[in-house]
Amino acid sequence: MNRLFYRFFLLVMLSISVATFLIYIAIRALFGDPLEDIARRQASAQIFLIEQYVDQAPADEWLGRLNKVREVSEASLELVTIDAARMALPAAAGAALMRGELILDAPNKAFYRRVDLAGEKYIGSESDVIHVHKLPIELGLALEMEALRYVIVAIALLIPIALWSRSHWHGLQALSRVADEFGAGKLSARAEFKPGASIYPLAERINHMAGRIEGLLESQRTLLHSVSHELRTPIARLEFALELLRGAAADPALERRIGAMAGDLAELNALVGELLGMARLDSVRTLARAPFELGPALRACVDGLAPGAPATELDLDDGLGQFEGDQRLLLRAVDNLLRNAGKYAQRTVALSARRTKGAPDVVTIMVEDDGPGIPEAERERVFEPFHRLDRSRDRATGGFGLGLSIARKAVLLHGGTLRVGQSALGGACFVVTLPCVPGIQDPARA
Repeated sequence: MNRLFYRFFLLVMLSISVATFLIYIAIRALFGDPLEDIARRQASAQIFLIEQYVDQAPADEWLGRLNKVREVSEASLELVTIDAARMALPAAAGAALMRGELILDAPNKAFYRRVDLAGEKYIGSESDVIHVHKLPIELGLALEMEALRYVIVAIALLIPIALWSRSHWHGLQALSRVADEFGAGKLSARAEFKPGASIYPLAERINHMAGRIEGLLESQRTLLHSVSHELRTPIARLEFALELLRGAAADPALERRIGAMAGDLAELNALVGELLGMARLDSVRTLARAPFELGPALRACVDGLAPGAPATELDLDDGLGQFEGDQRLLLRAVDNLLRNAGKYAQRTVALSARRTKGAPDVVTIMVEDDGPGIPEAERERVFEPFHRLDRSRDRATGGFGLGLSIARKAVLLHGGTLRVGQSALGGACFVVTLPCVPGIQDPARA
């Protein structure tokens, strides 16, 4: 946000500088060089003496008056040849000098003018030029005055722009904080501005959008939670009825059919449990954080896998120490990743964990398998609810496409990330990155 206004002020300052330069170019093209005009005004006294006192003298008194001016003037007056004067001047100024014009040399604080064009002042005067130098010309002061003028104009423009920008900056900062809070899960966050504020219409639209999103998500959570709970009752009745049928059935084919129905019902019951778990995760605002030993917790997670699951190789860093978070929720995420890897692994699943000490302090947990892997185009979609790869839709692998979505939500609630890539074992590699909360002392640092 600050970068936006810094760039705006830089643009304004650049525009003022360019405008100043263009004004100077335009005035010079239309009316002549303003600096030369200033220098001519500063040298006007000496020019007046030459033009109105010396030039008005009779021919036999011209040199006498020139000498009198030389005695009383602070400037230096001398006669030079026309060739020497033209060598000291640019070509255009030399041509003007030949026409009898007064040529001002402001950088050298001097001016040149021919005595006369026809030699009427004295013999040979048509070849002489009056060179007056050491004039009281101070262009530095004039430039400072011009610069001060433009600085005052710039300040006069920047002050109202700064005041106008300040109100917008504070408003946008407030909107940014609301957006951060809303993105962090505080769906009740709203922007509050007075109706007279310049960004009030934008804030109202953002509040309306936030209200709609909050309402839709709340409706979705309520519907999911209600439907899931309502399904529990008919599922329980069906389970009870199937048990009664199982006990009364005498036909083996009927018993197999009842067993298949019971399996479908168990699958439906598991789906309802997953949906309730999703609804609970969506409603979580703050975690019940508590410090726990990460290494033993991960080992317990592996020990809790089903007996028929592929062998899991453990590679845990000795310096994992304590981690502050919701142990049940975090271990459920790891368990979902291990079970998912177990479905597709041919022989081996690997679980590793490392802690990178420094700024920031990060724990990295990796779950790998030697299965077929996940195509790169599907690596983000596997975290979407109910999304399953074609291989996972048969009854051998099972699942509903919710395990990875629940795992990512649990990791995000801890402020971490969950991504998938290619494993060195040949299959998929799920990488969990978790920031460690400052203030929790681990044994490796003690």
